Amino acid sequence: MAAPPVAPDERCHQVPAPVLGPAVGVLALQGDSGEHAKALIEVGARPVEVRRPADLVGVDALVVPGGESTTMSMLLESSGLLSPLAARLADGMPALGTCAGMILMARRILDGRPDQHCLGIIDIDVRRNAFGRQRESFESYLDVAGMEGGRLPAVFIRAPVVERAGPEVDVLASTEVGSGVCRPVLCRQGAVTVSSFHPELSDDRRLHQMFVSSILEPRSA
Repeated sequence: MAAPPVAPDERCHQVPAPVLGPAVGVLALQGDSGEHAKALIEVGARPVEVRRPADLVGVDALVVPGGESTTMSMLLESSGLLSPLAARLADGMPALGTCAGMILMARRILDGRPDQHCLGIIDIDVRRNAFGRQRESFESYLDVAGMEGGRLPAVFIRAPVVERAGPEVDVLASTEVGSGVCRPVLCRQGAVTVSSFHPELSDDRRLHQMFVSSILEPRSA
């Protein structure tokens, strides 16, 4: 026997499919890509591992994590990612570079190896290991321009520092390096944000949230 028809007001309301956040590529050649992926999920983004050129297709933005900058530079070249990644970034793809990612995105690496690549998409000069080696790692708290909720915890591990920031670069946070000299450690230029520290290693997700929110902002042509 056929089931009796269901009255319109008795029908189950269909639950709409969840809205997926932006697809954010995480360069996964070397470094702490997994912690960035976890942080991105927590702020509503959809992380995508990027290991080869085809992985760049369809991503809305990119995170370049910490690691060893010279090794990452060589792996970008050997994987075939260097040229297509540089092209996407030059075309305006939003990007977040942390620690080694800051080094790779800089205009100039002051103490880099002669064969070390940099993508040159933010007008800064950086110096590697400016705070010392691994044993000099430390955690600090930063006042970040435009960020609500108090000071941002920042984990510095063999961290670079910005020695020069161009006129179009917004310095969002600085800290003391050496004998009382303050240097920028969080900068933004257009769609690109870079940090000397590792935001993924704290429980504070405000920097990732700020980055993901910027992906969704309409941009002028």
